[in-house]
Amino acid sequence: MTDWLRALQHLRETRVPAVLVTISEVRGHAPREAGAKLVVSPDATWGSIGGGNLEEVAVRRARALLADPGAAVLTERHDLSDRAPVEHGVQCCGGEVTLLYEPVPVRRAIAVFGMGHVGFELALLLSRHDVELHLVDSRADQVTADRTAPLRTGPADVRIHQVPVLPELVVADLPPGCDVLVLTHDHAEDLALLDALLRSDVPGSIGLIGSSAKWVRFRAKLADLGHDASSIDRVRTPIGAPGPLGKEPATIALAVAVELLAAARFPRFRPVRETPTF
Repeated sequence: MTDWLRALQHLRETRVPAVLVTISEVRGHAPREAGAKLVVSPDATWGSIGGGNLEEVAVRRARALLADPGAAVLTERHDLSDRAPVEHGVQCCGGEVTLLYEPVPVRRAIAVFGMGHVGFELALLLSRHDVELHLVDSRADQVTADRTAPLRTGPADVRIHQVPVLPELVVADLPPGCDVLVLTHDHAEDLALLDALLRSDVPGSIGLIGSSAKWVRFRAKLADLGHDASSIDRVRTPIGAPGPLGKEPATIALAVAVELLAAARFPRFRPVRETPTF
């Protein structure tokens, strides 16, 4: 396995954004052949497209893309002639290269607390998307290998948390910016989770399933636990896209998934540990 490939996998696992730079075309003489790759993170690089001015320009361009939330795939053509204007020194190979810049964003993270009827249907829908999906339940029979097997056949990175006591402790293990949905089988467990989530800077959003009557009671209890009104307002309830709906678990799950996936919010992330050198 090459250094750039190992680096890209590590950055994906540790939730660090990157840009993959590839020499997509070469005309004439160039320091590297077509297909050479360079991975650029906010503070490190792996691989090489030939060094010198070309690579310095590529690194700077890649980091500009990392700073742009709306960055898309980009191609640029570079003249390696000593007559071409350069910023970081001269490369006079005499050829021309085309660079392909592919942003590799951090995958969105979603946590579902409660793997009952609605939670399972929701997990099944979300598992069909390229997300990091955390599934939590205090009941062992809800997260067995057989029951969760269908959730592992899609592109999602599914992570199961079976916590028989105090599932709210899982909150500290979630990635920063994670969107959290609370729909457990137990209102006391829901309340404990909301209390932990509101005390944490982890969640990007918090959604709670339930009726308006349930939320009236929960607002009062959260206030008794010391949360002010602005903090409590972070909780979104009811959840689900508006429209004609039914009460079947699959229908509720579909409405929730549509609302969640349609959100045009992509939180900023921070690495969970330092970027290593391979």
